Amino acid sequence: MGPWPEGLVVDLKLPIKIFDELSESVIESTGMLDLASGEIRGVQYDGYDAQALGLPAEDATYEFTCGLLSNGVKDVEFRVEVDVMSGHYSVTASELLELKGRAAKLFTAAPTDAPPTVPPRRAR
Repeated sequence: MGPWPEGLVVDLKLPIKIFDELSESVIESTGMLDLASGEIRGVQYDGYDAQALGLPAEDATYEFTCGLLSNGVKDVEFRVEVDVMSGHYSVTASELLELKGRAAKLFTAAPTDAPPTVPPRRAR
């Protein structure tokens, strides 16, 4: 039995940043990563008109796409797949499995921008 009560469906979607790397530029966007399926939904480009220009992955100078999951000042970078035919962004099953482990460490660790915890002094 897992850590969740039986029958409970955990629907965990995390906001991510997406970077489509072209040879001379980077196109940034945001989306929601579904940790159950690896699908990235709601991709919103920053200053890029995909309707007029097409997907960044269709550009002749396209190189790769990566995602970034952040918690304060800590980040986890991962590879993102782009299906040019459907326009869908996703994470492969093997990448998703590794990402889940790295994300768990990211979100269970104390934020590094917080001051260190000082234990209370004991009365003498």
